[in-house]
Amino acid sequence: MSTIKDVAKRAGVSVATVSRVINGSSRVSPATALKVRQAVAELDYRPNLLGRNLRKTRSERVLVLIPDIANPFYAEIVKGIEDVASRHGYSIMLCNTDSDPEREKRYIKMLKSRLADGAIFMASEMTGDELTELSLEIPIVQCCEYKADLPITHVSIDNETAACKAVNHLICLGHKRIAFIGAKNQFLSSALRQEGYIRALKEAGIGFDPALCGYGDYSYESGFRIMKQLLGLDPRPTAVFCVSDLMAVGAAGAAMEDDLRVPEDLAVCGFDNIYFSWMFKPALTTVSQPMYDLGCTAMEALLNLIEGKSEGKSEYFLEHELIIRESTVK
Repeated sequence: MSTIKDVAKRAGVSVATVSRVINGSSRVSPATALKVRQAVAELDYRPNLLGRNLRKTRSERVLVLIPDIANPFYAEIVKGIEDVASRHGYSIMLCNTDSDPEREKRYIKMLKSRLADGAIFMASEMTGDELTELSLEIPIVQCCEYKADLPITHVSIDNETAACKAVNHLICLGHKRIAFIGAKNQFLSSALRQEGYIRALKEAGIGFDPALCGYGDYSYESGFRIMKQLLGLDPRPTAVFCVSDLMAVGAAGAAMEDDLRVPEDLAVCGFDNIYFSWMFKPALTTVSQPMYDLGCTAMEALLNLIEGKSEGKSEYFLEHELIIRESTVK
């Protein structure tokens, strides 16, 4: 039996383009759409629309796939998802993937066996083609982390602009040796935050120095370890921007262990505004993501897909805010 990948190969286009044609998107040129339809006919491809059509067999459950259930960033998001789900008579099944593709695939089998009506992915390890093919069968939404250029609804913030604003704050305080602690994964959000960091430097006439960049795994431990390495540079950085609050707290801890004062000797800025960022001493300057609203919006978007109220791709970019606290301002 032919698959969507076979159609894409025959037509010489991406899986995402095939999906757009099948869903009637106007974003595909007539010539390309014709090639896809010809390939569909030649291969006798029949997309599995079971999940879109079986309205009488709803489970009234949705899967929520999280890469690290221990990360406090996800707690408020899940609360938003659950609150909206509950109001509509749905329950959620929380799935911790540990960023393991094989574990994620086991949860996908649950979806395909109709144990849930749809899914919200926080940071999928699936390829773009795999996600696109799944979206033809089952309603799915990408939340926070998403793969660009796919015909799949996603909910996030403008990560590049948010990071640029945070680094501009450090520059306005007089810092020029600004380090960056990012994530070593392939997630779009981390890449966009680094682009925002580089953009802010460029706009201020400060050269980008790769030696000032380190990459971890969003954890306190990796932020601590990388900051230790960066503090060994000569001259050392006077400020650091981290793509997560946990890594930022780790970076501050490394500075303090070296008898450096925060922010007098090292200004520290994080990202997310998780619940204890204001409890840390000094309280952490950070980019606040609307975590609860991200969860609410993702669940509302998924319900619209499940109930047939919307079709195709929707993009939601929610507002962010730079919260200035003691870790950057003396």
